[in-house]
Amino acid sequence: MKILVVEDNDRLRKSLVEYLRDEGFAVDGAADGVEGLYRAREWDYDAIVLDVMIPAPDGFEVLKRLRSEGKTAPVLMLTARTGLDDRLHGLDSGADDYLAKPFELAELVARIRSLTRRARHVPCPLIRIGPLEMNMALRTIELSGGAVELTAREYALLELLALRRDEVVSREFLYEHLFDERDDTMSNMLDVYIYKLRHKLGKGVIRTRRGIGYQIAEPGAAEEPEAGS
Repeated sequence: MKILVVEDNDRLRKSLVEYLRDEGFAVDGAADGVEGLYRAREWDYDAIVLDVMIPAPDGFEVLKRLRSEGKTAPVLMLTARTGLDDRLHGLDSGADDYLAKPFELAELVARIRSLTRRARHVPCPLIRIGPLEMNMALRTIELSGGAVELTAREYALLELLALRRDEVVSREFLYEHLFDERDDTMSNMLDVYIYKLRHKLGKGVIRTRRGIGYQIAEPGAAEEPEAGS
């Protein structure tokens, strides 16, 4: 999942970015409304964390402009204001959720995960694909009843595919939503993580669709043969 954090407090923004990356998200940061608007217009984020009191345009105005331009990424607004009028203003502007400062980082992550599930019309955090069971609330994986340990990035890749289990997901989409501006997306990192997931979950868990991308499948399903094989 790729997240944009728009927060003018340098210390808080860096803390949020670091924590979310540790949780397996790809994260970009913006320090004001101008940069936030630019990034949100240029990249396809799975969710946006948007502070209300950022340098102009403020969070309310950023949100209004994005919604008027058809941007539908879920938006979680952060604010030190706790008045009802402010919350209603944010929600009426198109916010999907509101979190008052100060807050626990674990709650922020839980809210982001809930927003991204709802955006994909997955109300239940439990996904079953054959013998594979994925609990997106607890971030646990079981295969035939046994626990499987995944790294944060491996889990993020599996989650992206599981939320789109009826789709073939392109390499470009996976690169964009797994890696952020720190990563060298021209490397073979995606291939490495797909190899690791296949090793842990079974070779058939991720099917290659030649020239298109990848699709999650029941573990043990036959892999599509490579060209020339």
